[in-house]
Amino acid sequence: MTHSTTFVQSPVRLRTTSVAWRFGLALLLLVSTGTANAEGKRKVIIDDDGFGMMHIMLLKDPTVEVLGLTSVTGDLWEKQAVASALRGLEIIGRTDVPVSGGAVYPLVNSEALTDRWEALYGKLVWKGAWMKQWVEPTAQSLVVYHGPDDPIDLPEGNPKIKASEELAANFLIRMVHKYPGEITIIAAGPMTNLALAQRLDPSFAGLAKELVYMGGSFNPQQMLNNRSASDFAREYMNSPRREFNIRFDPEAASIMSRSPWKKVTVVPADPATATQMTRSLLDRMANVATPELAAHLRLQPAGFPLWDEIAAAVWIDPTLVRSSETLFVDYNSQFGPSYGDTLSWRPGYEPGLGERKATVVRTIDPERLEALMIKLVSEGKR
Repeated sequence: MTHSTTFVQSPVRLRTTSVAWRFGLALLLLVSTGTANAEGKRKVIIDDDGFGMMHIMLLKDPTVEVLGLTSVTGDLWEKQAVASALRGLEIIGRTDVPVSGGAVYPLVNSEALTDRWEALYGKLVWKGAWMKQWVEPTAQSLVVYHGPDDPIDLPEGNPKIKASEELAANFLIRMVHKYPGEITIIAAGPMTNLALAQRLDPSFAGLAKELVYMGGSFNPQQMLNNRSASDFAREYMNSPRREFNIRFDPEAASIMSRSPWKKVTVVPADPATATQMTRSLLDRMANVATPELAAHLRLQPAGFPLWDEIAAAVWIDPTLVRSSETLFVDYNSQFGPSYGDTLSWRPGYEPGLGERKATVVRTIDPERLEALMIKLVSEGKR
């Protein structure tokens, strides 16, 4: 209205004001477009028990804004996981991303309780931070056994940057309140941090945009014919519903699976049997990476299935999924031979105790997964 009045009063001011107005509009559009581009990035928090290719993929993706990393005990003790995350951020030049330490111990499960379970029901293939030896000869080397407070001594040197003093559960809660409905949580370790956040704040899960997690096992089959693939098949050959991330803290997994998420994507062990971190794949990624990241990649062990990488990849590009199904999912938290096993029901068969409907990824395209990994590793190479 002010411009209309001015234009009527003076033709000269009309032309001057019109030019200024068009210039201002152009500037506003330019600024707003830049803001939209920045705000258009998909927000994610990574909750995990270490640092690996999954983190690199998400941190390198120019369309993704990683708000932070939260660490939990699983494959490594929480203290080691935090150090690994900090050092990983240094290696890829992303020290702007905060790291929050989280749960040191599972909600109920413990090393002593796991020893008792094994005495009653048989040996577990992998026990993460509690692992002292393989039951039988295995191609993969065994990490050195540590206690939760032992000094940190990473092979690539200890990090110089420090973790946030904010606990992981508190960080998760604060972020979903700051960005309601915008944050995807990608979890690839035990679910303790997520369960704690949900118990501290019942609105937590509902405020997130979605949850994508690597965990659970339905009916995986060995797809590759080599020593490493055969070794990893031991974990599901006779216990197809058992998977480490869930088995380490079954109570947390059950709380997580019954929390009111808007959307849940489950990446179980099943699709990973068709994938493997081969030496060739590591070399191809190293060839397109920055020098420091290339050196890091060449030190990584080969032979592991691409469990966590699939979780990142199907979120980045859902077209990598070849087959999936909608199921209600929960986990057995009753101490017994099936402690930590995956429970699932087709819609209509669920018991109705709070289980959430989830998209369960069954198979993916391995070749396109590898191509995506190589592409993302090359981002930012100078």
